[in-house]
Amino acid sequence: MTRPVLKAVLLSPQRPLGDKPLLVVGSSLGTSTVLWNETAELLGDDYAVVGWDLPGHGVSPAASGTFSVAELADAVVELVDSVAPGARFHYAGVSLGGATGLQLGIKHGERLLSLSVQCSDARIGTPEGWLERAETVRNQGTPVMIQGSAQRWFGAGFMDREPAVSSRLLHSLRDTDRFSYAFCCEALAGFDVRGELGTISVPTQLVAGVEDTVAPPSSAEAMAEGIAAGGGRAVAVVLDGVAHLAPAEAPAAVADLMRSFMKEASA
Repeated sequence: MTRPVLKAVLLSPQRPLGDKPLLVVGSSLGTSTVLWNETAELLGDDYAVVGWDLPGHGVSPAASGTFSVAELADAVVELVDSVAPGARFHYAGVSLGGATGLQLGIKHGERLLSLSVQCSDARIGTPEGWLERAETVRNQGTPVMIQGSAQRWFGAGFMDREPAVSSRLLHSLRDTDRFSYAFCCEALAGFDVRGELGTISVPTQLVAGVEDTVAPPSSAEAMAEGIAAGGGRAVAVVLDGVAHLAPAEAPAAVADLMRSFMKEASA
């Protein structure tokens, strides 16, 4: 396996480094930092918001080989160190970005100020399902995923209410490198940290959407219980009318939840 190379996008106003607390945000499979645009805008006065793209997504270069979710977490720390060496930071991630957050909590907890895991789980789907999807996308490209992803990503009526937002996200999927997408699927096939949740000691927020069929509210509740069983502090929050991309579907609600949680974690 090879540690992937990740690139960052500044999602808050340009200002001297260190003026505001650092918030690093990760996106879901098939999207990009576009997922965080509106939520980051709402948080940008109080935090330096830096987003990172998965390999072959957005601005990040295509992956050169297989990698694990743990290696994605290592790459996030490496990325942070390239702009703010040794800095502690708040982290929030969606789906695969959230799984990466769990790995950060497990492996790099000393670097985190708080952790917000959104629309994710300690094990997402099944290995067989991810390996099948990887093979499909390698052969047919990412456009083959657009219809199914649109159904999974958005709550009822969202695409009609917010056609511009949903279109930008689906275009991110279309433009994603097919081989990198497949490598991400294979990373998810090997991802299962259910037995390690108790090692997470950083304050953790688990956000779920009522309409999410990929990582339903029961996933957030189970993760909170797993973290609490090890003595960690975790809270599960469920959002109505939201499916799998909470920061895009409910930016104001997500920003409010994150702001309150980050302030409490830093108190």
